[in-house]
Amino acid sequence: MAIGSDLFKIFLKTLNYRLARREILLASRPLTLTFSVTGMCQSNCKTCYIGREFKKNPNRIKKLDLKLEEIEKFFNSLGRIYFLNISGGEPYLRDDLPEIVELGMKYLRPKIIHIPTNAFLPKKIEGLTRDILSVMHKYNSGVPLTVKPSIDGIGEKHDEIRGLKGNFLRLEETVKRLKAIEDDHSNFHVELGTVISNFNIDHLDEIEDWVHKQGVQSYRNEIAEQREEFFNVGEDITPSDEVYENLMVDFKKGVQDNLQRKRSLAKMTESMRLVYYDLVVDILRQKKQVIPCYAGISNIHLNYDGEIWPCCVLGYAHSMGNIRQFDFDYEALYSSSKAKNVREYIRDGKCYCPLANQAYSNMLMNFWYSTKVFRNCLKCVLKHKG
Repeated sequence: MAIGSDLFKIFLKTLNYRLARREILLASRPLTLTFSVTGMCQSNCKTCYIGREFKKNPNRIKKLDLKLEEIEKFFNSLGRIYFLNISGGEPYLRDDLPEIVELGMKYLRPKIIHIPTNAFLPKKIEGLTRDILSVMHKYNSGVPLTVKPSIDGIGEKHDEIRGLKGNFLRLEETVKRLKAIEDDHSNFHVELGTVISNFNIDHLDEIEDWVHKQGVQSYRNEIAEQREEFFNVGEDITPSDEVYENLMVDFKKGVQDNLQRKRSLAKMTESMRLVYYDLVVDILRQKKQVIPCYAGISNIHLNYDGEIWPCCVLGYAHSMGNIRQFDFDYEALYSSSKAKNVREYIRDGKCYCPLANQAYSNMLMNFWYSTKVFRNCLKCVLKHKG
C-alpha cells in the first residue's frame, strides 16, 4: 500500500474539512466510518455497560440491528472512505460479518479495515476472519485487515474486569488462532489493546510483558472514557492526568525502541500513537479541546440502530439523525438542521475527549501535530539507516 500517496491525498482534503467545520461548504466524504454492527455483547465490563443493556432486553436490541440491504443502501450513498472501523457490541456475534465487510469493500473501498473483539469465541472469530479475508481478496488483496482482541489484565484479573469467567483462556486461544491466520495472509495483522482504567493501573507492566511474549506486531492502549455509547457517564473509571502521564513514560519508550522493527503500516500508526499519548495528557489536564475537533465531518459513527453520531462519546445524546428516516441518504442527513446543530456544538468547544480514532484525524488536520507524527517517522527511518 502506497502510504505516502494516501497521506498526500488526505492532506489535500484537510482544507475541505476546515471549511466544512465553519459551515462554509459541505464536507467531502469522511475519512473514517465507525460502524457498530450490533448492540449484542456477552461481556459485563466494568468500564462499558453495553453488555448489561443487551441483557436487559436482548430481543429488542437484536431487532434494531441494520439489515444487509439497509447497510448496502447507506454504504452506496456514503461512497469512498479511508478507514472502516467495525465495532459493536461484539462484532463477531453477527454471523453475516463477512457480508458486511464485502459491502464495505464494494462501496466504501477503504484502505484499512479494523475489527475489535472481546475474544470470547475463538473458533468463530477465526472462521469469520478467514471468510472476511477471502471476501477482501476478491476486491483488493492489498487492503490491511487488523483484528484487535482486548486484554485488560492477566488471568482472573482480565475476567474480573471484562465480567466473563474464562475469558482470558479464550483470549489466549484467540490470539493463537489469529496468529496462524497472520502467517497465511500478508495483509492481516493481529493487534492487542488495553483500556487503561482505575481497575488495572497497577497491572500494566505484566499486561505489556504478556503481549510482547505473543509476538504481536502492534499493541495499543486507550484511556477509559465516559461515553454515551457505553452508558457509563458519571462512573469513576478514568485515571487522572498525572497517573496516566506517569504510566505512559515507560510505555512510550518501549514503542520508540521497537519502532524501526515494525512493518510500514505499523510504523505510521505507532508514530501517531506516540503523539496521541501526549495529547491525551493535555486534554485531561486542560479539560478542553486542545486542538479543533472534526467529529461529524472527518469521522462519523453509524450505530447498529441507524443513528449517525459525530462520535461515540456524544452518541445518543447528540445524534445527527437516523439514516432510516433519510432513506439512507448521507448527504441529506448531513445537511439537516439537526446535524448542523451538533457540529456547531462541537465547533463551539462544548465537549472535549481523548477518543483515539477522532484524535488521529484531528491531529492530521493540525499542522503542528501532523508535523510531530512525521518527525517520529523520519527519526525511525534515519535510525534504521544508521
